[in-house]
Amino acid sequence: MEAGLRSSDAFLVRRCQIVLASEYGAGVPRVARQVGCSEQAVRNVVHAFNTRGVACLQRGSSRPHTTRERLGAAGAERLQALWHQSPRTFGHPTSLWTLELAAEVSLAQGLTPQRVSREAIRTALRRLEVSWQRAKPWITSPDPAYARKKKPGPA
Repeated sequence: MEAGLRSSDAFLVRRCQIVLASEYGAGVPRVARQVGCSEQAVRNVVHAFNTRGVACLQRGSSRPHTTRERLGAAGAERLQALWHQSPRTFGHPTSLWTLELAAEVSLAQGLTPQRVSREAIRTALRRLEVSWQRAKPWITSPDPAYARKKKPGPA
């Protein structure tokens, strides 16, 4: 612990200062003022030291331990079916899908119980091996002559 106070790693020094000050009986608010961090940060370090020991002094990964899947397999399948329809079907003035628009329609159609992020929509489509950009060729116009106009003419 004493060697950690002389380290060149500021993270390690701060953690050691918090643990030692706590060991000497200093209260959380006082330790937070001395070290220059929040009271909750001090509580987190002390709790981590009590549960994991000196292993908590090293910096860990900042990645989340788990990610929650917002759309299950059935929801992702319904989302893919949604891509095959025009946003105009759902009352939107555009014929192009965006991830934001898909999140909004997913909530309105009951695919998700709460509003999800664009990233959740993108990840669900990636699991299905569908690029959200591939929705563009599926888009159709409300124009009755759309099929005739879309066909390539003689060159």
